[in-house]
Amino acid sequence: MKFMKLGTRPDTFYTEEATRTVVSDVPSDVTIRINNVSYLLHKFPLLPKCGLLQRLYTQSEDSISGHVTLDLTDIPGGDEAFELCAKFCYGITINLSAHNFVSAFCAAKFLRMTEAVENGNFIVKLEAFFSSCILESWKDPILTLQNSERAYEWSENLGIVRRCIESIVDKILTPPIKVTWSYTYTRPGYEKKRNQSVPKDWWTEDISFLNIDMFRCIVAAIKSTNTLPPQLIGEALHVYACRWLPEITEYNRPNSEASTSKTEYSPDRQRNILETVVGMIPSDYKGSVSIKFLLRLLSTANFLAVSAVTKTELLRLSGLQLEEAALNDLLLPSQNSVYDIDLVQTVLESFLRQWKRQATAMSSDAILKIGKLVDSYLQVAAKAADTPVQKLASLAETVPRIARPIHDDLYMAVNTYLKEHPDLSKADKKQLCRVLDCQKLSPQVRGHAVRNERLPLRTVVQVLFFEQEKVNSATDIERDHLNRNDPRKIKLSGDEKSLKARGNRVSTPGTSGVQENLRTSDDKMELRQEPSFKIRQVTEPETEKTGFGVKLNSHEKAQMRRIYERTYR
Repeated sequence: MKFMKLGTRPDTFYTEEATRTVVSDVPSDVTIRINNVSYLLHKFPLLPKCGLLQRLYTQSEDSISGHVTLDLTDIPGGDEAFELCAKFCYGITINLSAHNFVSAFCAAKFLRMTEAVENGNFIVKLEAFFSSCILESWKDPILTLQNSERAYEWSENLGIVRRCIESIVDKILTPPIKVTWSYTYTRPGYEKKRNQSVPKDWWTEDISFLNIDMFRCIVAAIKSTNTLPPQLIGEALHVYACRWLPEITEYNRPNSEASTSKTEYSPDRQRNILETVVGMIPSDYKGSVSIKFLLRLLSTANFLAVSAVTKTELLRLSGLQLEEAALNDLLLPSQNSVYDIDLVQTVLESFLRQWKRQATAMSSDAILKIGKLVDSYLQVAAKAADTPVQKLASLAETVPRIARPIHDDLYMAVNTYLKEHPDLSKADKKQLCRVLDCQKLSPQVRGHAVRNERLPLRTVVQVLFFEQEKVNSATDIERDHLNRNDPRKIKLSGDEKSLKARGNRVSTPGTSGVQENLRTSDDKMELRQEPSFKIRQVTEPETEKTGFGVKLNSHEKAQMRRIYERTYR
């Protein structure tokens, strides 16, 4: 931070009973009132440099008597800004920086401390400091914008806000290799080292200290240049949201003094911040912000009750990038439970709507990845004691069949929920197990399901029935294969039969299934062996085994079929 020192006299201002005065042998002849503070001063140091005080003093009726009282309640910056101007008039030493420049400059403009009143006046010196020092640095324009909130209208009309924003944007657009000024970058794991390259997002943390209106102006100016990639814009939004929204707890959540001030924001202020941040997300570029950030924004939006437009946009963006999510990204709390299943389901539904419209453009791997992700989430949510069975079943049913070719992960989620909720009613158990397709379970999982006492009888019978059907189908296939290879049942054509009869007449008896065919070609005879056939006699067994080692005879199979039909009909 740069400073400017003006004046040489020591500070002789002091306070006495809510009155500020200056040590002097000459009695005061001017009283300046600003809100609840009064200044007892002298007209000769003040009037030659302040055009406004000259006019007010001459217009006052008390100017003849020698003591004039002037009211300056409207002065921008209040009594502190006026005291800086008064000390300048007295020649008392003052130190100017980005912290007090705005109030001093606006107050000097209000008092008309221009060159037309006196050469080398306060405004000229302030403008020189602003142009040559503040605007040339990186952090000073940001501090100046922060301190302009008390007199924002004056700052904007005087061009302070515009010039600071232009200076900040110009430095942000500077290639990182040319960045030579100091900046704030406190990401975990990042350590500034000598001759280390400047990160591309070096600027994001410093501008996150600004209020949302200033921040939006800077981001809008950056976007209008089309110079920086959307990912950098998204990172700036990410850092800002992590600083000012209480529910966004990311890696770059600030640990500085700003993190304490953000708790003073009312829900309305936080709602305005969230809606503004969402409105600035580069929606035309997929991946400008991470899916984890979008889901956390959506979760915070539910707490703050943001507008329907903001929530709809967040759902659209989240659904568009859901395939990039990891399991931990979905583990967000709700107001009433450990995991917000409703949020995951609404995002999944948004993804499916866009997937159906873009089925040809999106790869089949995307929908399979979504199915795997949701089943993994169900397994975690099933462990929570406050997870309603209706919400868990509804989320499981939302996943389309094409996204879940194997139901093993879904079975694990169902089994986990039944284990963690032993008091579940029969109706709830049936509702939860209804989403399972026993035909899509692996043999190992089907074996576990048959012995699983937590499952309702209906599901166990269904697993047994489909397993028996599978065993019967495999037996039929094996029998059909053997019948096709039986030489006694092979049908021969007319030519094949005549060849076979001719070969039998010349064959040598007693060759144990090896027959020799004689074929004449160019007065030469060749002996060629025909393959022998080993006949395997298949007998129908009295009992059959299921895939789990359970022996069932014909009577037991019929009984199981009746139980299955009774259960489902």
